[in-house]
Amino acid sequence: MVPMLLELGGKDAAIVLGDADLEDAANDIVKGAYSYSGQRCTAVKRVIVLEEVADKLIELLKNNIEKLKVGKPEDGASIIPLIDNKSADYVEGLINDAVEKGAKLILGNKREKNLIYPTLFDYVTPSMRIAWEEPFGPVLPVIRVNSLDEAINIANKSQYGLQSSVFTKNIDSAFYVARKLEVGTVQINNKTERGPDHFPFLGVKASGMGTQGIRYSIEAMSRPKAIVLNID
Repeated sequence: MVPMLLELGGKDAAIVLGDADLEDAANDIVKGAYSYSGQRCTAVKRVIVLEEVADKLIELLKNNIEKLKVGKPEDGASIIPLIDNKSADYVEGLINDAVEKGAKLILGNKREKNLIYPTLFDYVTPSMRIAWEEPFGPVLPVIRVNSLDEAINIANKSQYGLQSSVFTKNIDSAFYVARKLEVGTVQINNKTERGPDHFPFLGVKASGMGTQGIRYSIEAMSRPKAIVLNID
């Protein structure tokens, strides 16, 4: 048997509570969702926001997204072509499904070959593919909820469990959410991202098996031996 570590997909949620600093949250979410055109396993791939602050957050997200540069990576663009046309076809399919099922398009839904412009949806529902499938592209769905526990429930219904973020000024609420989320890492007031290599990096459910990180990877690929000395 060969020891194995697997890091697979993710559907990383950013949960925004009613007392969050919305400007900071919007800034972190946009950076987390759209860098490398969302082609990161740890990218923010959905926003779950309390209804009471959803309108304001959407406005701030829209303002930040409009500032993103679209083009070639060598020109310093944040939104760049996806790896191939097949990937762009898949993302476009998720976008079309959301439109057909009644999501509100805030920005985007424009394509040039394998370049997908940054796209933002509001009023995404659990019936839409974009609520559950990993796009690996620059499209972000916003799901509105009415309670903290509803947010946690939707986050945990995903087949993936890589990372999540929670934005709040209340440390008790932050740790309440963090303890209940079925993921490998929870970022409090920051975008989802891989930390320093000495941090544990892992996913649960369909997001992988084993723990990466310098110490953890060495231990995973090592076989301990026990020697027991019995003395009469």
